[in-house]
Amino acid sequence: MPESSIRPAPTPGSRRGSLLASLAGVLVVTVITGALHGRNALSADDAPKLPLTVATTIYEPGQVYTREASYLGLVAAGKKARLGFEVAGQIATLPVRQGSTVAQGEVIATLDDATLQSRRRATAADLEQARAELELAQLKSTRQRELSETGAVSREAFDETRLRARALQARVEATEARLDGLDIELAKSQLLAPYDGVIAERYLHPGAVVNPGTAVVRLLQSGAREAHIGVAASRAALLEPGKVYELTLRDKPVQAELLSVRADVDPRTRAATAVFALPADLQVLDGEPIKLALPEEVVLAGGWLPVSALLEGRRGMWTVLKIVQQGGGYTTVREAVEVLEVQGDKAYVRGTLQAGDTVVADGTHRITAGNAVYLAAEG
Repeated sequence: MPESSIRPAPTPGSRRGSLLASLAGVLVVTVITGALHGRNALSADDAPKLPLTVATTIYEPGQVYTREASYLGLVAAGKKARLGFEVAGQIATLPVRQGSTVAQGEVIATLDDATLQSRRRATAADLEQARAELELAQLKSTRQRELSETGAVSREAFDETRLRARALQARVEATEARLDGLDIELAKSQLLAPYDGVIAERYLHPGAVVNPGTAVVRLLQSGAREAHIGVAASRAALLEPGKVYELTLRDKPVQAELLSVRADVDPRTRAATAVFALPADLQVLDGEPIKLALPEEVVLAGGWLPVSALLEGRRGMWTVLKIVQQGGGYTTVREAVEVLEVQGDKAYVRGTLQAGDTVVADGTHRITAGNAVYLAAEG
């Protein structure tokens, strides 16, 4: 075998040396790479930042602001009542159901009147008998008056016939009164609608025995509705009956005339009740919520800022970015504020701001305190 084809086996020392050389190479590459990244990072940090153009607003504090105070109430039917019979009896018919409409004078329910009808027939017969006896007594009295003048009939017999006629007259009148009473009871055995309305609830069914005053149905008047709204006693005195106010029903405005303001205060709500007349053509349900908004002045120091100028701070506090001059340019500093009222896209605040301070009005998410900025008005 030639000598050139025979290679000596590597020794342990030579293997260790080649491994160390490889590790050294990797280390050099790593160091160079880190140095390059660090240099790039330093160059990025050291690069000058361009100021951002921001929209601004001027903080102008005041001592009073106006807000709308909302007062909640309910829609109520002009008339509503629990209807029942004035006499006792068993319900014979009750054709109406919940939601049924009835006209004034329409029969809502009736009682079984068989007993009353029988008593009425008997009383009517008694009346006919009494009238017949009265007629006979009057004829006899007339004849005896003529005979008593000639002496053919004694004065005593004439007086007896005359007084009997008077007694029969009283009996006829009493029987007529009893008959009228039975007719009244028969009329009261029918429950009539006192006004046009809708049956809101039916409490009983045919066959039930009722006592006088037992509620049978609840009737709500059809047509116009009223709004009963509780208003703070201090504001109720400022309302003017006869004036038209704007109410809110189902998120829509409704013009309603103020009818009256009750002269008492609800012991539960401590509010006076204002009664408004709703338009007759308004489709609304009894018991729906309705709202009245009245402007009121609040004496509280503060000023208005756009909601977009607010930044959420720590522990529920809010901050804004105030513009201050620094050298030849502008920068931002953080000021703490307390939000007192929010109306749409503006907020009434107070805090460390002073009158005339310039505040970043929008785009606060793009900048932080200490950033250089351009004012939009200056380009």
